Amino acid sequence: MTEETITETLPPIRHWPALDLRGVDFDPVLTELMREGPVTRIQLPDGEGWAWLVTRYEDVRMVTDDPRFSREAVMDREVTRLAPHFIQAPAALGFLDPPDHTRLRRSVAAAFTAKGLERIREKSRRMLYELVDELLQDGPPADLTATVLTPFPIAVICELTGVPAADRHSMHTWTQLILSSSHGAQASEKARNEMGAYFGDLIALREGSTGEDVTSLLGAAVGRGEVTLEEAVGLAVLLQIGGEAITRNSGQLFYILLTRPDLAERLRSEPEIRPQAIDELLRYIPHRNAVGLSRIATEDVGIRGVRIRAGDAIYVSYLAANRDPDVFPYPETIDFSRSPNPHVSFGSGPHHCPGDLLARLECELLVDALLDHVPGLKLAVPPNEVPFKKGALIRGPEALPVTW
Repeated sequence: MTEETITETLPPIRHWPALDLRGVDFDPVLTELMREGPVTRIQLPDGEGWAWLVTRYEDVRMVTDDPRFSREAVMDREVTRLAPHFIQAPAALGFLDPPDHTRLRRSVAAAFTAKGLERIREKSRRMLYELVDELLQDGPPADLTATVLTPFPIAVICELTGVPAADRHSMHTWTQLILSSSHGAQASEKARNEMGAYFGDLIALREGSTGEDVTSLLGAAVGRGEVTLEEAVGLAVLLQIGGEAITRNSGQLFYILLTRPDLAERLRSEPEIRPQAIDELLRYIPHRNAVGLSRIATEDVGIRGVRIRAGDAIYVSYLAANRDPDVFPYPETIDFSRSPNPHVSFGSGPHHCPGDLLARLECELLVDALLDHVPGLKLAVPPNEVPFKKGALIRGPEALPVTW
């Protein structure tokens, strides 16, 4: 991009409040920002200053792939942000750039491959069907979130990370405090520290291990000197929290299916389309509030005729990218036949979520179990009475009252 094509006129700064949105309503502020232009400026409820925001699919992919936009540089900055509790962790995967980021991810990559997930597929299926059997035995009405959609992902991620069943409740409690902005920074930081101390002990016990779970892989990597214990703990915490986020994604997914019985009926009658349909639902679901972690430009970069100066903070919106009409025709429509469907619900670039295959596996197992084995599953209350989480960074129903 030449200097002549770059405008030095800055767009206005738009305040982006933390909204508690219901159902799968798309953020109205983000809708306005998408209309205003491909590159805008935002101010979030916490932190300091303003940041750039890119919303077009192509630009989101460019920023997340470009090494000139650094996550590591965020550690030295007080950037405008959504959550009041920005807990900086120097060795955490989310705040590392390649090559350290690549080295750390490599230590657990085997657990998240298709082959690695096959190790836990059948046990996950058995755990799920035990939960569904209990649901049916207890009879309607029931809270699908409490009975199935919460305990199942917790059990699966703990199985994958190597956390004993007896400690699942503690993991869930810590994760809820970390993912919520309503308990305050002190409670969130305390929960993160306690989870970190737990994983520190567990990983240290497994140094030299030949196990295939995440903490065993990390213990072995620490033992070989490939990662530090601090790095291993930061990665374990991130994976544990991310693994439980499927609780809320699956809640939104089933909220759609229960409020759109035509979609649910199609998945019942055409089970062969379920993987493709789940991918479309993952594209459509607005899984988080506002934006995630920012990046810092390490040199001047031109995007769509706008100069992003060295030192500027920049956010990408995966939610907006998933609604880019240039990539997804009729983006507001749920289209189970959409192909190709290159959505970025799991991120893009080096920081692409390592658990994308795990999330798809869990969603497929849940859809199979609940649509095939709970005939007549439907909401027990009107859609507008389904309570959704407030003050949450990751969106989802607080409860999903169902009957059958």
